[in-house]
Amino acid sequence: MSAQQDKQFSVTVIGLGPMGHAMASAYLDAGHRVTVWNRTASRADDLVARGAVRADSAEQALAANELIILSLTDYAAMYAILEPATAALDGRVLVNLSSDTPDRAREGAAWAAGHGAVQITGGVRTPPSGIGTDDFATYYSGPREVFERHEDVLKVISNTDYRGEDPGLAALYYQLQMDIFWTALTSWLHSLAVAHANGLTASDIKPYASEVLSGMDQFLDYYTPRIESGQHSGEVERMSMAVASLDHVVHTTRDSGVDPALPAAVLETFRRGVAEGYAEDSLTRLFEVFGRKGADAEAAGAA
Repeated sequence: MSAQQDKQFSVTVIGLGPMGHAMASAYLDAGHRVTVWNRTASRADDLVARGAVRADSAEQALAANELIILSLTDYAAMYAILEPATAALDGRVLVNLSSDTPDRAREGAAWAAGHGAVQITGGVRTPPSGIGTDDFATYYSGPREVFERHEDVLKVISNTDYRGEDPGLAALYYQLQMDIFWTALTSWLHSLAVAHANGLTASDIKPYASEVLSGMDQFLDYYTPRIESGQHSGEVERMSMAVASLDHVVHTTRDSGVDPALPAAVLETFRRGVAEGYAEDSLTRLFEVFGRKGADAEAAGAA
């Protein structure tokens, strides 16, 4: 990120868990002035030793700079920390990199505006080890002019991926990514449990797991335009085939003495698609089934 080192910035980082600590460290590495605050003050010790300024309170941390990086567990943590310090929010730009829902991001932006601040929502697409490199990007959304004014500062953390004015968009893109990530990682761990029960190691199946995951890109390329055009014909694969295949996975899991709850839940989803009359359609028909079921559940809850 050498291009960012030509100009010195001043920034506050609130929240020094692994991610926030990595961000503050990246700013120090790039030669910028950094103020830090964390409820457990000792987490800032090494950063202070390298030149960061430790604020004595959240209010002092807000007062130190216009640009405030928030790296917290969720928006509830933001309120807990900042509500006692709202007098210092006026004129501040809150780059909220905390994970939460799109609606809570929008509510947070409205809350910040009510106290004279502007929120830029962020969704970080890297573990702490990737902070400060060009290898990853962070989703951002909120007022474009404010984002562009501070983009050079944000690029110290990672590349930037601006998604639009709606403050909920960055949170939405992030949660969509997490939907895929956690589901895929959990399925890999489940397959490892079955492998281990049959005398195989993680190293034994690693190349084959990688092959499956890397090959998913071909499926995404093929199915994306078909889904967008509403085409779910089953000339490549069919829901009935998926039911039979995953039924074998469930039986293999049970025979191995491993908890079958994860593949059984997916199998039940496939069977639901068949029950709705889509046995000969592509599995992509579940895209519509999921949407309807969600709407039905919401309507039932409202009733």
